[in-house]
Amino acid sequence: MNKSSTLQNSLMLAPLIGATDSLVTALGLWLMFIVVVGAYGMSMGALRSRLIPATCLPASVLLAATLTGCAELVMQAWSLQWHQHLGFYAGLIALQCVVLEHNGFFQAPWPDRLRRGGLFGALMVGLGLLRELIGSGTLGGHLSWLAGAMQPDWQGWVLTADGGLRLATLAPGGFILLGLLIAAHQAWTRPTPSPTSPEETHHP
Repeated sequence: MNKSSTLQNSLMLAPLIGATDSLVTALGLWLMFIVVVGAYGMSMGALRSRLIPATCLPASVLLAATLTGCAELVMQAWSLQWHQHLGFYAGLIALQCVVLEHNGFFQAPWPDRLRRGGLFGALMVGLGLLRELIGSGTLGGHLSWLAGAMQPDWQGWVLTADGGLRLATLAPGGFILLGLLIAAHQAWTRPTPSPTSPEETHHP
């Protein structure tokens, strides 16, 4: 694994843990990620052939920061509560765009890009759903923020009256749950060893 891949995975780990304490933050950040990365890919695709190598990185940083800043302004105007709840994690999308550009992500075939974006979104939404269910005992709390509805205090569907396990909504709980999901995936996809036939058994 090279340094660029390590940096890319580290940047993706931050929102996976910090912005998945509820379904609304996970889904909202993923939607913003798709919009910004898609706009960045199309814009940089039109500019890339017109740039000399020395100006590619500054242009990439400027474009990513501009698109992310515009997306944050739209998000703030659409739903202030949603914008405040996401915090600084939305700003990491700009850094992610620059790293993806450096890794050649936008030169890869579009099915591969869709697959990677879909996997990232599925993991974010899945973590957000599980952490909200376990940590708060609710489902879809404040989901109306994404629609810009006039009922920002809607708490979603309350599944347990006494709440849930608070640890799941904190960063340590996010790391623990992510580790359990990775372990479960590895156990599920691990090939089962084929039984050894009597003929293949060697006796001393």
